[in-house]
Amino acid sequence: MVWLQLLVVLGCLIMGTRYGGLGLGLISGFGLIILVFGFHLKPGDPPIDVMMTILAVIGCASVLQQAGGLDVMMKFAEKILRKHPNQITVLAPLTTWFLTLLCGTGHVVYTMFPIIEDIALKKGVRPERPMAVSSVAAQAGITASPVSVATVTLASLLAAHAQEAGTKVYSIPQILMVSIPATFCGVLVAALWSIKRGKDLDKDPDFQARIADPEQRDFIYSGGSTLLDTVFPKTAYWATWIFFATIALVVVMGAFDGLRPSFPNAKGDLKPLSMNLVIQMLMLVAGAVIMLACKVKTTDVPNTTVFKAGMVAIFSVFGVAWMAETFFGAHIEGLEANLTTMVQNHAWTYAIALFLVSKLVNSQGAAVAAMAPIGLKIGVDPVTMIGFVSAAYGYFILPTYPSDLACIGFDRTGTTKIGKFVINHSFIIPGLIIVSVGCLVGSLMARVVL
Repeated sequence: MVWLQLLVVLGCLIMGTRYGGLGLGLISGFGLIILVFGFHLKPGDPPIDVMMTILAVIGCASVLQQAGGLDVMMKFAEKILRKHPNQITVLAPLTTWFLTLLCGTGHVVYTMFPIIEDIALKKGVRPERPMAVSSVAAQAGITASPVSVATVTLASLLAAHAQEAGTKVYSIPQILMVSIPATFCGVLVAALWSIKRGKDLDKDPDFQARIADPEQRDFIYSGGSTLLDTVFPKTAYWATWIFFATIALVVVMGAFDGLRPSFPNAKGDLKPLSMNLVIQMLMLVAGAVIMLACKVKTTDVPNTTVFKAGMVAIFSVFGVAWMAETFFGAHIEGLEANLTTMVQNHAWTYAIALFLVSKLVNSQGAAVAAMAPIGLKIGVDPVTMIGFVSAAYGYFILPTYPSDLACIGFDRTGTTKIGKFVINHSFIIPGLIIVSVGCLVGSLMARVVL
């Protein structure tokens, strides 16, 4: 019965990838209905925390984009990329990684996709090369960001464990001393590998057949995107600085628990307010301040690309994660027992377990929240856990994540794609390189600096 249920889940994922993020969320409903009404599995909990965090960030980023603030940041990034177009395959992923580091979410990458594709096309570079690695690089930057849920969650869990066990406390800055160089090296190696991937456009028969159609050729080559010629009003710069100030405030609150109000938990112990909630609140307030100070026309906010892509992201995560939670929640005891035995015998397998769980929950923050307590409970060294934090990014294995689906949609040439067998998609190898190199460098760095 378990295997039949797993086939239902995989079948919905495979079918859903053919219809994009929205279709993926809808088709996951079939899986839920079959699992609950057919196999009588108890419905899992929808990923509300993840969805609300995405919603808050997307809401703020959408207002920021409508005010012109996001375009100010993108314009600065575009200046760098267009100044060195021959290095687009290397510079683009480093740029998206850094943007995520600043903002704490990989969803800021959406605005960069059409710019990266335009630069690549004008230089005759196969768009798949910079675009695919840029998409996974944006997600890899999550564990390098001081304001991401994954980083804050890991720091909080390690701090709580240290207090109970009387061991060393590892703060967010110490975690970043490992995660930033680890993910940076992973992105850099993946970018270098991508330089020669696939056929050049002039030698790609599929692309040449596509542009043989005048209508398709016009569609591909006439839709270039650029911000360089745009003159932004001063309110756009105000919006940018408001956003950066909010990010700085998130960092400070994450670093100093005493700045957050404390409330009793289920056991009656006082605990600082969750950083997940802090990020949501501050993003909502930042969006409101930008809206008021910059006189944003709110009726136009839902028409921004960030808002549209973000809503698709929320919907796809909603359906897929709920279906996966229903299946794996029904069998979690067996899974935990197997994972615990494996990690007890070989500590390095913690990275593999974290990687697999990340794919199951489609969230780095949720993966850390699920696996870090187990690792600490069975005696995994916190230094080892910090070194392997790059393994929290495993949801590129199947091309179902919203940013990857958006990347495919933005590539008008069709070179960034999902293969015939689903698993052979454009993001699989860059993702594996980033995680592998990140874990290797991270484990070495952790032993040196912690």
